[in-house]
Amino acid sequence: MVTLADVAAEAGVSLATASRALNGSSRRVREDLRLRVAEAARKLNYAANAQAQAMARGRSEVVGLLVHDIADPYFSSIAAGVMQAAEEHRLLVTLVSTQRRYGTEAEHLTLLRGQRGRAMILVGSRTRDRDVTEALRREVETFTETGGHVVAVSQRALPIDTVVVENRAGARQLGQELTALGYRRFAALAGPTDLLTARDRLQGFKDGIARAGGDLSPAAVVTGPFTRDGGYAAMTELIARDLRPQCVFAVNDVMAVGAMAACRDHGIELPGDLAVAGFDDISTLRDITPGLTTVRLPLERMGALAMDLVVTAEPGGSPRIRRVRGEVVVRASTPGR
Repeated sequence: MVTLADVAAEAGVSLATASRALNGSSRRVREDLRLRVAEAARKLNYAANAQAQAMARGRSEVVGLLVHDIADPYFSSIAAGVMQAAEEHRLLVTLVSTQRRYGTEAEHLTLLRGQRGRAMILVGSRTRDRDVTEALRREVETFTETGGHVVAVSQRALPIDTVVVENRAGARQLGQELTALGYRRFAALAGPTDLLTARDRLQGFKDGIARAGGDLSPAAVVTGPFTRDGGYAAMTELIARDLRPQCVFAVNDVMAVGAMAACRDHGIELPGDLAVAGFDDISTLRDITPGLTTVRLPLERMGALAMDLVVTAEPGGSPRIRRVRGEVVVRASTPGR
């Protein structure tokens, strides 16, 4: 195994200079020496011992990124923003998925703590389950006490730095826009009842349409998983109820995509027979016909904001909040009536 001392000897510099050149330091290394050390490292196929560095520093340069479903474009877009920002700071991102098992977040944070990870970014809705929330809060506290840092892209449910998405405000604005287009009878595909994101978006939508005389009866609200198949199943159930709404709001875009597929399979013409709207503006909507009306979130920027909270963290600082608002984008799936 090639050591840093071998690189220093090959480059003809001191061990301290080789370390500063390769690992970074507040003390700058002359450019000719930095290039000499880099060439020696390449020649010897040197790779830094991350475990040794973590032991020396008390912390590694690894940032955990915990999402609920990497196959969901909402999460993958945020992950792209995190990773682009991490590259600028020479940080390594380890991606982990709960696979929508929300109670496993604390377990993953414990594992990262054991690996001396620098920080964890939690992306996704908080839950109403108090036991799950309390277990995560305790592990966040332990992780922080041992020198780590935790950031969330979520609701402000934990005493940590958080990128807060204004879900309720975005859905309220969407409801107002749709009623302004002439829609009055609505249905909603509401997502899991225990997730705060689903709750906030549904309530915001209700508030928005109520101001303009729109109607959303309890029978016209169908819950289901935050997935394409969840949206398909929920839409199929809504069709079976034969309520004949004018417009269906799905609380996220992947559910909306599933709902549109269910409509086509049941002979419902979009948007002639039924209008559909979603929330998030995921990248795959570029290929959806008709174009889906939705609430656009700056997903990659949200990831970059989370990483900025990591790299600018100060020990003992008060939790910081970065608020993100959505923008309603009206497309062909909701033509004026």
